Order: sequence, then C-alpha cells, then structure tokens
Amino acid sequence: MPETVVGLATCYDLRFPELFRGLVDAGAETLVIPAGWPERRRAHWTLLAQARAVENQAFVLACGTAGTHAGVPQAGHSIVVDPWGEVLAEAGAGEEVLSVEFDPAKVGATRGQFPVLRDRVLGVERPRG
Repeated sequence: MPETVVGLATCYDLRFPELFRGLVDAGAETLVIPAGWPERRRAHWTLLAQARAVENQAFVLACGTAGTHAGVPQAGHSIVVDPWGEVLAEAGAGEEVLSVEFDPAKVGATRGQFPVLRDRVLGVERPRG
C-alpha cells in the first residue's frame, strides 16, 4: 500500500484555510483534526470540515468531542469527508466510534481530474511604477 502524508491541526484551526493549504503544500493528503467544538456552533463544524476537504482535495478526519467540557456541551459529530466533499461517515452527538475504509489513491485521482490546486495563483506581484 502506498504511503500517505497526514497533516494535523486542532479544533479552532479548522477556521483558517491557509493553515490547511500549507499542510497540503507540504504533501498532506489526509487532514486529521481532533477538536472540542461547542454544540452551539456544530453547523460550522460540519461545513468547515467539508470545505477543507473540497478546497484541498484531501480526506478530512474530524474527531469531535462528545459530552461536555468545562460545562460546555460539545458538538460530537465526528466526520469523515472525501476529497470531493462527500461525507463518508458521521457520528451523532454522543460517544461513537467510526470505522471507515477509504482509498488514499482517491486524492491523486481527484487532483488529476480537477487540478484546482495546480491552477491557483497566490502572491502575484503587481508591476511597479
């Protein structure tokens, strides 16, 4: 089985797409995000996990804390998302173990079929004068 590079971020990092782009630029094909995300922002948790998968054409394994932490209800809802943004598995609000088989080769195939990462242009200097 070919090796896959894993990028790791935590919790609040999910809100910063440039961090994940840096991980992808360093070779990450799977992004793992353990988090204690509050229940009151659960919709953001799911939306941002899918967005990080789509914009980076990578698998996202987002592991959400269940129950309460410091008196704050946690979202739970761990989620596994493929490079096209399809949710492969999602837990509920309580404690749950997800078991998902996925093919890491799907990252390369997705990036080959739709080479959006190759087409981006960042930090373009404007002509002076």
